[in-house]
Amino acid sequence: MSDASHYYGPVVNMNGGRENVGVNYGTVGGAAQDVELRAAVEELTRCLGELRPHLTPDQARTVEDVLPELAPDRNALRERGIVLASVAQIAAAVGAVGQPAAEAVGRLLTLLG
Repeated sequence: MSDASHYYGPVVNMNGGRENVGVNYGTVGGAAQDVELRAAVEELTRCLGELRPHLTPDQARTVEDVLPELAPDRNALRERGIVLASVAQIAAAVGAVGQPAAEAVGRLLTLLG
């Protein structure tokens, strides 16, 4: 029997694992701005990973849902403003321990303009 599945766009299969952080979409065209954007997304992803032990189960699920949306793509991130707002809200809710994540969101928003 043949597989009749058709895939359009990225396909990710994860069997088990722990603290999976999303899809690496590779390089997003060109300039130094994109290097800064990539660094800001990586910093936010790292901060969220460090924040996980301090989150409630609902907050942790929200972070899990957000991580795949954090691609270093300006247009995609601008369209996904609610994602960044959710992360900022969670970071603020956990207090001082969430400060680095809140600052990382701020830097990312500044880069997005």
